Amino acid sequence: MADLDDVRRIAAADDHLAVFAVARKDGSVQASVVSAGLIADPVDGSSSVGVVAGGGTAKLALLRANPLATIVFKRGFDWVAVTGSVRLVGPDEPVAMDLDVPATIRSIFVAAGGTHDDWDGFDRVMAQERRCAIFVHADTMTSNR
Repeated sequence: MADLDDVRRIAAADDHLAVFAVARKDGSVQASVVSAGLIADPVDGSSSVGVVAGGGTAKLALLRANPLATIVFKRGFDWVAVTGSVRLVGPDEPVAMDLDVPATIRSIFVAAGGTHDDWDGFDRVMAQERRCAIFVHADTMTSNR
């Protein structure tokens, strides 16, 4: 059975790159490669995988309609998938509490192995692009181990 240690190990082994998958209305899958990392949901503290998406993307529209996603990390033939409900935290999203969106986006960026020399500039770009933090709750984890 897969666990968070598997997610952490496999994510770090391939620069935190993962395949993010969400269902379309017709049942087909929309998938993309993203940078992601383990992080606690800022509202309820649950174990989650964090991703940052550009505002206006198909991914966000699909998640607003059906807030479920799967994210798969791999290294060689080892893989682990996290599937669960999704929380969106961004400038266009209602949230359960008053959250600092720029700090939330920065925390995901760091959890996914990112660093930056100019956080003020980073925040400006994220705000201009209406970036949104996505938290995929670790409701189910599977792997080939």
